Amino acid sequence: MPELPEVEVVRRGLAAHVAGRTVREAAVLHPRAVRRHAAGPQDFADRLVGARLAEPQRRGKFLWVPLERPDDGPPADEALVAHLGMSGQLLVQPEDAPAETHLRARVRFADGGPELRFVDQRTFGGLAVDPLTADAVPAPVAHIARDPLDPAFDDAAFVAGLRRRRTGLKRALLDQTLVSGIGNIYADEALWAARLHYARPTETTTRREAATLLAAVRDVMAAALEQGGTSFDALYVNVNGESGYFDRSLHAYGQAGRACARCGTLIRRDAFMGRSSFSCPACQRVPRRPHW
Repeated sequence: MPELPEVEVVRRGLAAHVAGRTVREAAVLHPRAVRRHAAGPQDFADRLVGARLAEPQRRGKFLWVPLERPDDGPPADEALVAHLGMSGQLLVQPEDAPAETHLRARVRFADGGPELRFVDQRTFGGLAVDPLTADAVPAPVAHIARDPLDPAFDDAAFVAGLRRRRTGLKRALLDQTLVSGIGNIYADEALWAARLHYARPTETTTRREAATLLAAVRDVMAAALEQGGTSFDALYVNVNGESGYFDRSLHAYGQAGRACARCGTLIRRDAFMGRSSFSCPACQRVPRRPHW
C-alpha cells in the first residue's frame, strides 16, 4: 500500500496539473470506486460538476481536494477525498488517450486540457465527496493523526504518546491515531536507521531514543520523496504514470538474507501482524522483554 512519500508525490502532481481547474464532466465507470460515497455514483458526479479544484491536501495516506464553487457561491465546505488503497492510481491523461484496463472514474475540465483518471486494479481504494470539518479536514479523516512532515506536527506530544503506550515500537508507528503515513516499509527503514528493534516495548523507550526514531522517520521519508517513492511493481505510479525508485536504497525492508549495510550481518525476516518485519540481528538487538 502506498505510504506517505508515495501519496505526497501524487499530491504534488495533482497540485501541478489539476489545481485551479473547473470540472466540466465527471463519470463513475465502476460503482465500487465510490462505495464510500453513501449517496451513490450519480450524486458523486453531480457534486463535482461546476466545482473548481483547490490546492490538494494530504494527511498521512489520505488525499483530498477542496471544492470551490463559483465566485458568487458559498465557500468550500466539502472536498473530493481519495484513498489509493493497494493499487489505486490518480493519473493525468489527454481526453483522447485510450482508457486504461482498470479505469474506474474520470473527471474532465472546462479548459479541455488533460483529464484526471482514477485507475484501480484491485478496487481497494476509492473516491468520495465529503464535508469538511471546522479544521478544513474531511470528516472521515478527522481522527487521523498528523504526519511527521506536517509543519504542525507536535514532536513532544508524539514522544510522550509513544512512551505512554504498552506495545512494540513498530506497532506504535503503524497506529494512525498516534502518527499517520508510516507503513510497513518506512517503519522498518526508520527502525534500522535508529538501531531499534521493532519489538522494543514503547514504555522502555527513552525520550532520546523516541526523538532519534522520529528523526529517522523524517530522514527516510525525505529521501524517499526525493526519489519519487518506493515501487515494487507497476501499481504505484505518480500522476504521469512514472514509478519511484527508492526501493534501490532500502536497507532493511525486503532485504532478508542480504548483508546489513552497516555491519555486514545478514538481514533477518520475521512474521509480523500477518506481514513481515526486516531487521539486523546485530544492529537491532531483540530486547529482553520483547513486545511481539
